[in-house]
Formats: sequence, C-alpha cells, structure tokens
Amino acid sequence: MKKNILIPTDFSPNAFNSVLYAIELFRDQECAFHIYHTYYLPTSKKGNLLIPDSLEYKKAKQNTEEEMELLKIKVSPFVNSEKQLLLFDFEYGFFLDLMELKVQKENVDLIIMGTRGATDDKKITYGRNTIDVMEKVQHCPVMGIPPNVKIEDLNEIVFPTSFKGEWNLKELNVFLDIAKIANAQIRILHIGNEVDLSEIQREYKSQLEILLSSSEHSFHWLQNVSIADGLLLFVKQRQSGLIAFVNRKHWFFGSIFSSPLIKTLSLHATIPLLALHNPSK
Repeated sequence: MKKNILIPTDFSPNAFNSVLYAIELFRDQECAFHIYHTYYLPTSKKGNLLIPDSLEYKKAKQNTEEEMELLKIKVSPFVNSEKQLLLFDFEYGFFLDLMELKVQKENVDLIIMGTRGATDDKKITYGRNTIDVMEKVQHCPVMGIPPNVKIEDLNEIVFPTSFKGEWNLKELNVFLDIAKIANAQIRILHIGNEVDLSEIQREYKSQLEILLSSSEHSFHWLQNVSIADGLLLFVKQRQSGLIAFVNRKHWFFGSIFSSPLIKTLSLHATIPLLALHNPSK
C-alpha cells in the first residue's frame, strides 16, 4: 500500500536535507511525498488573515511560487520515479492549523521535517515548529531530522520506554516499518531495574515483546541515572541512528516552554527523533 509522507519545507537547507533523507529512506517503497509550504504575513492575525487580493499578499504568493518551482528542480533528480511520487503544494495561513488539516486530507502516514528552520539557530537543535508538530499534530508520527544527518547512519533505533501505557498499534507499525526498511535493530531502553517493574508494567512489556516479535530487538536496563543522561549515554556509546519514543502525557517534552528532556537532548542530539503518540490522544 502506498505511503503518504508529509514533508513541510521553508526552503531552507535543513528542510531540503529532510526531503533527501525521506526519499532515501523510502527509496524502494511505494510513496507519495507531499512537500508542503505554509506562509503568512506578519500583519495577519488569528481569524483575520489579509484579503487575498491585497498587494502584499500577491507578492508573498509570487515569491512562494518561485521558491517552490526552484525546489521542484532541485529535488527531482533524487527521486526513484518508478515508485516515488512528488507532490508540491503551498497554502496561506497558520502553520500548525494547516499541518493538522493536511494530515487529515491526505491521510498522512508519517511527517518528516527538519529540526531547524530558515533562521538556522545553531544554539537550538529542535526548533519551535518541530516541537509543536510533535506535540500537537495528533494521530500521525513525526520524525525530526537534524542538519547534515545521512540515511546510512540509521543502524539501530533506540526506544526508551517506561512500560506505563498502552501501545498505539497504528503508529507502532509505522515505527516497525521504518526499522524493517532500514534494516535497523531495535533497542528497548528502560531507566530502572527489570525486577522493580510493577505487574502492569510487566504486562505492557509482554505486549511489546509480542508486537516486536518479527523484528530484531533487545531489552536494555540502566540504573541510578536520569532519563536524559541515561538515554544520551546509551545512544552515544552505541552510535545509534534514531531515537523513537511515545510522548505519553508530555513525558518526553514536559511542556513547550520547560521541556527538560528535549532541552537536554538538544545540546547533544545529532540523530533523528521519531515521536509516536499515546493512543488516547
């Protein structure tokens, strides 16, 4: 079945790298890549967008059309034309609102996006748009790609978990598909001791073992260390190629403004993140 993959772009080098990463990851898969740009003018306000026939709006639209045409020319040589379809689209409005609508309209299976935008602030690995999409665009997994990351680095996937909730089967299947396509082994990481798991945690662990039965995987345990430090240490020592996680009730991010774990990771992260969602979301 053909996958629908949404790739937002702001025409920056970081966004272009995420397009190349997606194309290479799914090179031999039947895929439609929806390369999508949203734009609005600073003078616009929520619920009060400028009239489409205004001079300022027309100029912004023309600039966007020109940028999109250049992107088409730039991306086309990298595509596997026998299996991969490129679709380009842009809309005027607010980024997050339009992303949510696009996911629903196109029945998107996965969002892949760069972790830094056009400003390319070297002090920030995970920008506001990336975190917003991972947190707020529901019912669709999101992969954030840091600058200069290459697909050949995807050797294994680290999956940190607390074993404290049900699994979203639809999104977990996307995760397993990525592991299979990349021929990447899955390393389940728990901060704590296996003997200390509660009965409920043991049940969720057993469920996960069944779900992962057709994928090469292993369980790993770290003690006496924080989640962030343990995860960073594990990933660094193994030179892992992807961190996949379920963002259960803001367990990973905290909140948009405090986000303790993501801030710690952003100081060191050079590998992609795959955000999966709680099935209750």
